[in-house]
Amino acid sequence: QVQLVESGGGLVQPGGSLRLSCVASGFTFSNYAMSWYRQPPGKERELVAVISSAGGRNYAEFVKGRFTIFRDNGKNTVYLQMNSLKPEDTAVYSCSAKWLLTYWGQGTQVTVSS
Repeated sequence: QVQLVESGGGLVQPGGSLRLSCVASGFTFSNYAMSWYRQPPGKERELVAVISSAGGRNYAEFVKGRFTIFRDNGKNTVYLQMNSLKPEDTAVYSCSAKWLLTYWGQGTQVTVSS
């Protein structure tokens, strides 16, 4: 059974940091490109960052220099380190695995507010 389980979300003040984790099971994690998406309230889902199976990374312009995506294939986990958070980063963050098929997690809420 394929599962992607996100954790690490919560309430943080502007300028703060959070690290999201996404633990995968039920498929060969190392073969898959892993991505983080987010859906702000009332808006469409948008791509935040992606890391390929080989470790190459790409980021949306609005998070460059603030967020870092990395993966640990030994732990079947992809992370999103988020620094210098802004109120506009408030969203539900979800991870996705893509190769022959695409899988999605349920998401974790991140709220940036003072």
